Amino acid sequence: MQRPKIGLALGSGGARGFAHLGVLKALREANISIDFIAGSSMGALVGGFYCAGHDLDRLYKLAAAFRRKYYLDFTIPKMGFIAGQKIKEFIRIFTMRKTIDQLSPKLWIVATDIKNGEKFIFKEGPLAEAIRASISIPGIFVPEKIGDRLFVDGGVVDRVPISVVKEMGADIVIAVDVSQIKGAAEITSIFDVILQSIDILQDELARIKQIDADVLIKPRVEQYSAKAFTNTEDIIRIGEEEAKKQIPLILNAIQKWKEQRR
Repeated sequence: MQRPKIGLALGSGGARGFAHLGVLKALREANISIDFIAGSSMGALVGGFYCAGHDLDRLYKLAAAFRRKYYLDFTIPKMGFIAGQKIKEFIRIFTMRKTIDQLSPKLWIVATDIKNGEKFIFKEGPLAEAIRASISIPGIFVPEKIGDRLFVDGGVVDRVPISVVKEMGADIVIAVDVSQIKGAAEITSIFDVILQSIDILQDELARIKQIDADVLIKPRVEQYSAKAFTNTEDIIRIGEEEAKKQIPLILNAIQKWKEQRR
C-alpha cells in the first residue's frame, strides 16, 4: 500500500536544537521514514549534518564533543561579534562539501534576507553557505553575504518552517519546536540580551502564527542555555523522550491518511 510522504520541520533554538537529534533517533527506531526536512537556524544545522549522510550514533558523538571554541572567531563589531568563517569551515568539512541537491532526505533551509525582511529558502547550492546563513543570529554573527544578499537567522521569520515542508510536498508534517522562553533567565552579557530578546520576539510571532502541523513535538528544554553548548546529552535525551510520546499520534496520522485513500 502507498504510504504518505512525511516532512519534518526542525525549528530554531540555539544549543537547545540538539534535541532534534533525539527526535530523529526516536523516529528511526519507530521505523517512521522521513522524506523531507526543512530547517531554520539550529534546525538547519542538525538537518544538514543528518541529510549529508552521517548516522545518528556519529552525530550523537559529534554533538557531545561540540564546544563554542569551534565557532568563536571574534571580529571588530560592525555587523556582528563573530565572523563566522570558523563555523562555516567546520560545517563544510563535516558535510563533506556537499550541495543541497546531493542530500537525502531532501532538505530545504530557511534564512532571512535582512535587506528586504523576506524569508529566503535555500533549495540548491553549497550546503555550508546555506547553513551558515540560517544560523546567523542577528547581532552575534556577521550576516552571511551571498551575491548581493545579506542573510541572517532563519528563525527571525520562520521559527518552525512548517509551510516550507508543505511546499516540499509532505502529506504529513511533524514539527519540532525547541525555542521556548527561559523564565527568570540569568542575563549577564550582550549575548544573553540578544538571545533572550529573539526568543521573546519569536514566541510572540508563534502565538500570532498558529503552528499548523499534524504532530507537534515540543521538548521541554527551556531550562538550558541556547548559547552554552553544555548538557548536550540531556538535551538530546529530552528530545528523544518527547518524540517517543508522540509516536502513537504520528502512526495514527499515517493510518488516517491511508484510510482516506482506500
